[in-house]
Amino acid sequence: MNNPILLKNLRNVPDFPIPGIQFKDVTTLFKNAECMEIMLNEMYELYKDKGITKVVGIESRGFVLGAALAVKLGAGFIMCRKPGKLPAETIKETYMKEYGKDTIEIHKDAIEPDDVVLIHDDLLATGGSMKAAYNLVQKFNPKKTYINFIIELTIEGLKGREMFNEDTEITTLLTI
Repeated sequence: MNNPILLKNLRNVPDFPIPGIQFKDVTTLFKNAECMEIMLNEMYELYKDKGITKVVGIESRGFVLGAALAVKLGAGFIMCRKPGKLPAETIKETYMKEYGKDTIEIHKDAIEPDDVVLIHDDLLATGGSMKAAYNLVQKFNPKKTYINFIIELTIEGLKGREMFNEDTEITTLLTI
């Protein structure tokens, strides 16, 4: 899609969080009402006819558009969070990041087998956090699972899309 308004408003932060990384900062998209509207409308158009019943947002930037899209789709919103942040019983998945291990959790009663789930996050790079969220969602045996990102980085060495089976539908709004 690569909307020029979104690309123009996306901030690049050199050497964050470590030297050599060109961090794509979506907060500049979130603070701009026009960008928010463009992103929400583009995502809605992608998923309006898919029968989505639950949107899972990955902490924390996945909460912003994930929750808004859930409302627009008439779906429930599920938070996928870091350990100890959800108040009821959870299931968890540990994964490798560029800088070590991490774990995410979801409530044990979050998803039903008849749900059609969209998992949303801000960025696909190595794919670790989304793969962990995807694995968690699959433990519920939903009818179908879709994956969406605001940005997909296609820089050499980052093979996030390869973490998933070819039949997993993955969409992005921006490819960089």
